[in-house]
Amino acid sequence: MRSFAFNVAYWILSISYGLTAAFAALAPGRGPASWVIRRYVKRMVQAMAIFAGIRLDVRGKDRLPEGTFVIASKHQSWGDGFATYDQFDDIAFVTGDHLEKFPLLGGVLKKLGAIVVNSCGGHEARKALAMRAAEARAENRKILIYPEGHLAPVGKKFKYRSGVWHMYRDFEVPVVPLATNLGLFWPEEKYEKHPGTATLEFLDPIPVGLPKDEFLARLEAVIETRTAELVAQATGQPVTPAVLIDTPIK
Repeated sequence: MRSFAFNVAYWILSISYGLTAAFAALAPGRGPASWVIRRYVKRMVQAMAIFAGIRLDVRGKDRLPEGTFVIASKHQSWGDGFATYDQFDDIAFVTGDHLEKFPLLGGVLKKLGAIVVNSCGGHEARKALAMRAAEARAENRKILIYPEGHLAPVGKKFKYRSGVWHMYRDFEVPVVPLATNLGLFWPEEKYEKHPGTATLEFLDPIPVGLPKDEFLARLEAVIETRTAELVAQATGQPVTPAVLIDTPIK
């Protein structure tokens, strides 16, 4: 019943706020659409708690640096975006172009200043990522990116892609790793939900100046290690390293 109740609330909120945001996107500036989406995200987090019984324990916000930075997050659940977006007043997020298939959403994403890139990757995707991320950086906005580029089931991981490295190098801003075990409670994009307290933990920022291989290795190690620890804490099971999912995507 919890899963059913939440999914009904999910679609009611998504449709009503989506239509409202589409109209708000017709207004000049980013403010009106951004205001609507922030309210949508807040209501969705509330719905997670009320209907699905999923509450959030957010840790490590005292570690966040001043000014602009990049948040590089583990991605286990559709709920990750709501939970993270709700922690900030204004954040630009990197998303695949698959979201543009939903009616009216493309215009809303554009008005929000979302960084929409080709999900298949490649040179053009990297070029678009650099250009749109630079626009967000110029506005002094924080940027959220999922380095794996995919939803990974709990206990699994994809190869970390280099887009986050290019932002780290080009903008010379710290990258804040974000670990989570939300996938235990809202698995990927699945229907079923499981009540409990999910953890999001902001980890120590990675300072600027590291070479590419060292940066990516460090980012992956801290995110995956802490994520595995959070999963183990929630399940009472031993810490188990994530298994790499083989993927042809670059």
